[in-house]
Amino acid sequence: MARLTSAADLRRIIAEPRPTTKAKILDALDEQSIDFLKRCPFALVGTTAPDGTVEVSPKGDEPGFIRVEDPRTLLIPERVGNNLAFGLSNILATGQIGMIALVPATGETLRISGTAEIYDDPDLVASLSSLGRPALLATRVHVKHCYFHCARSIVRAKLWDPKSWPAPGRVSFGKIIAPRVGAGAEMAAKIDASVEGAYTTRLWTNS
Repeated sequence: MARLTSAADLRRIIAEPRPTTKAKILDALDEQSIDFLKRCPFALVGTTAPDGTVEVSPKGDEPGFIRVEDPRTLLIPERVGNNLAFGLSNILATGQIGMIALVPATGETLRISGTAEIYDDPDLVASLSSLGRPALLATRVHVKHCYFHCARSIVRAKLWDPKSWPAPGRVSFGKIIAPRVGAGAEMAAKIDASVEGAYTTRLWTNS
């Protein structure tokens, strides 16, 4: 058999989880989860469009930028980005959200799924300020289930082992965008220079 088409096919290869494994899935954040989020500077946030398309967006800020309102409610600040807003649009349309939070040098990751809404309340976004800059928006997440994922994938990837890291690389957005707008190498270079500015002098603004 090549292509799997049923849960039975899947479970012939991947066994059913042990009862103790299922027991780690909670319907609210526990003490360890809350402490983990206080130390978390980076998360991957997944959303779903009405047509089923899934988007995953990176979110990063100072450790603790994902605020715990209570064990079943989180707040994620929205900062300046590329303005595509696919994830935010998906939340408005379906309200579904999932995320994986990471802490450097920690193998375990925290997985959270639930529903979400978006707010622009001035006091709320101001309370999510970073370096004196209010958040653009606030995403309030209602936790449906959460659990820690074991460290094996991180260990296999050697993600936090600097000795295993390749040489630093950089993606050229100019090579992607310029041909699609009918431009050449000069425009590609300008685009890449603009992106470099976004990483340095314009990290907090799109102006």
